[in-house]
Amino acid sequence: MNPACASFLLALREPGAMAEFDARTWDCVVRLARACGLLGRLGAQAAGFHERLPPAVWRHLEAALTLAEQQRRAVHWELVQLSFDLEGIAGPVVLLKGAAYAAADLPPAAGRIFTDIDLLLPRAQMDATEAALMLGGWITSPHDAYDLRYYREWMHELPPMQHIRRQTWLDVHHNLLPESARRQTRPELILSASVPLPGFPRFRIPAPVDLVLHSATHLFHEGEWQHGLRDLADLDALLRAYGSEPAFWGRLLSRAAELNLGRPLYYALRYARRLLQTPIPEEAIANCPERPCSLSAAVMDVLFLPAFASAHAECRSVLSRPAAFALYVRSHWLRMPLHLLLPHLLRKAFKTEA
Repeated sequence: MNPACASFLLALREPGAMAEFDARTWDCVVRLARACGLLGRLGAQAAGFHERLPPAVWRHLEAALTLAEQQRRAVHWELVQLSFDLEGIAGPVVLLKGAAYAAADLPPAAGRIFTDIDLLLPRAQMDATEAALMLGGWITSPHDAYDLRYYREWMHELPPMQHIRRQTWLDVHHNLLPESARRQTRPELILSASVPLPGFPRFRIPAPVDLVLHSATHLFHEGEWQHGLRDLADLDALLRAYGSEPAFWGRLLSRAAELNLGRPLYYALRYARRLLQTPIPEEAIANCPERPCSLSAAVMDVLFLPAFASAHAECRSVLSRPAAFALYVRSHWLRMPLHLLLPHLLRKAFKTEA
């Protein structure tokens, strides 16, 4: 790990260390944090001692914090509007990821910046939900016939939607993983265990163990690593917040087995502890469902560790780009069987070149 990346991880793990950074270190850390989407997180961590930071550095961190706060207010307003749009939809409407963190003021929300709102609903309600959203001014982003089939037959969500006036982006899911994925889970259990969201009676958020499992699944089943460290920092914040309760770890492992999400949870625990020194009991990793053998874990280290450092040139090693590409291919391998995957990747390759 190069010095720039090591300093950045140190800032995330031990915020007080930022007060000792010199100008050269700050130059690297600010650029890395911006590329990873973690500049606001550093600002939130440094707010209590910002007078000990160089004024020019604090201006960058404070600006990111201001943007994050503006997004938090925008999400609250958007949820009010969505409450009206979805008033007639039966069943729970569950917020996921950044919107859930911001609306419930959960630990990962501190300084977090995100681009869309993610919802989880029962699959039986998807047609009615899409119709209600369209009446409320939400439109599906342009797609050709193949892309529409890709979303509606194989994926776990509707095509992304955008509001025609407010320009907000919305992703509506009925599952955590695609219909065609090699790994299948049980979204109905997450919906039934979701908890009310104070202040927003139309919405709910996942139970703590499901928040962790969804975050882990999203990170280790996706192929876009630009924000890999941000998502790992989300997991770190959740595990630190909930992990102080001794019974949490047993419930987390049991839930991972129940939802068939043991492997992504194992990777989440492994790399959160390794990169961010998240306090995770050894027995939680040792007893994690679907824990891979030592050789398999070592092979994945060769991919995941360089990929986490792929967001910015200051962080990258010679393996970062090949590792990120290999994980991109892996994400599609996990998402689709081979007879769908090969034509899909060829189509994407030729479409990109065009």
